Amino acid sequence: MTTPSSTAPHLPGRALRALAEFFRLEAAGGIVLILAAALALACANSPFAAAYEAFRALPLAIGVGAWSLAKPALLWINDGLMAVFFLLVALEIKRETLTGQLAGRDRLVLPLACAGAGVAVPALIFAALNRGDAGAMRGWAVPTATDIAFALGVLSLLGARVPTGMKLLLATIAVVDDLIAILIIALFYSHGLSLPALACAALALAGMGWLNRRGVSALAPYLLLGVVLWACVLQSGVHATLAGVATGLMIPHADTRNATADPARSPLERLEHALHPWVAYLILPLFAFANAGLALGGLRAQDFAAALPLGIAVGLVAGKPVGIVGAALALRGLGWARFPDGMGLRAMLGLGALCGIGFTMSLFIASLAYAGLRYEEAVLGVLAGSVVSALLGYAWLRVVLPARVQG
Repeated sequence: MTTPSSTAPHLPGRALRALAEFFRLEAAGGIVLILAAALALACANSPFAAAYEAFRALPLAIGVGAWSLAKPALLWINDGLMAVFFLLVALEIKRETLTGQLAGRDRLVLPLACAGAGVAVPALIFAALNRGDAGAMRGWAVPTATDIAFALGVLSLLGARVPTGMKLLLATIAVVDDLIAILIIALFYSHGLSLPALACAALALAGMGWLNRRGVSALAPYLLLGVVLWACVLQSGVHATLAGVATGLMIPHADTRNATADPARSPLERLEHALHPWVAYLILPLFAFANAGLALGGLRAQDFAAALPLGIAVGLVAGKPVGIVGAALALRGLGWARFPDGMGLRAMLGLGALCGIGFTMSLFIASLAYAGLRYEEAVLGVLAGSVVSALLGYAWLRVVLPARVQG
């Protein structure tokens, strides 16, 4: 059966160059992300801790006439800038579904099963360790995410050892993982719904739909309506970042037969290429800097063993590889899919470990699920689980992947 990786050698030269550019951006952005998280931890545990907290609480406001919106900097980053991140995620999902690695049914089987199992097993582990604690159970989805930028950043440190099929499978699993995370946020982390705001949001969406039917390919009208949609969703009780998802899915992917060969003909690909560097090098690092600053001074050894951070950490470190590798082995045993070219069981185990790097999406879901001390416990679990997964995945793959001559 064909898998994403098995098609890689047959991709046109232009498509291969586009993939190489994607992996270069994601890998470099992942390294910047790691540095931003390290800087946040350093600031939160230094004499600059007060300045760091003042930055997160800095009040910022925008207004038009009598209407104004005021939020601290942390919420502008989490509700505003992260909507742009989710816009990019939606663009990637739509492109992959129409013309990319998820376009063919045979290509979808392996990453869909791996991503689904990689969400279910960590959630079950977290639930097993936190059953009976209703407050903690609000964050059951925290250990289910994979941070593609962080994971590809670690993978890039292995250089030419990494087969293309592994990069493709990791990226495709992460795309499906992001789609599942979007559904989880929409279904489980919306509250206090406002029908008037939702009605206004529906009108903005209807406007984008009308633009689609009219064949409008200019990006400006969609983006303007997207800003209106974001403002409406922000007041609706549904998390504002989902406005980015809806807007991304409404951007037209014109002439899908030729989109890969000529990205300039697709409004979706034009916007995706324009946003990708900003998201990789600014938005995600800024999110990491604003959210990863955990004060470690008062931590004790037993804090790591508390059920909430332990459930997150074990879910990421053990649940992700168990779910992903178990699903891959089951599909291979049934004859429904095979491992990508250049990958055996040992390489698949390393990929599963790297998928335990939750970080961005895990921190984001934690910010929706918890506040105060519970949020700090969740951040501890996310950081511990992601760091251990990164170290384990890197060390294991460095041993099991044969050295290759890059040429």
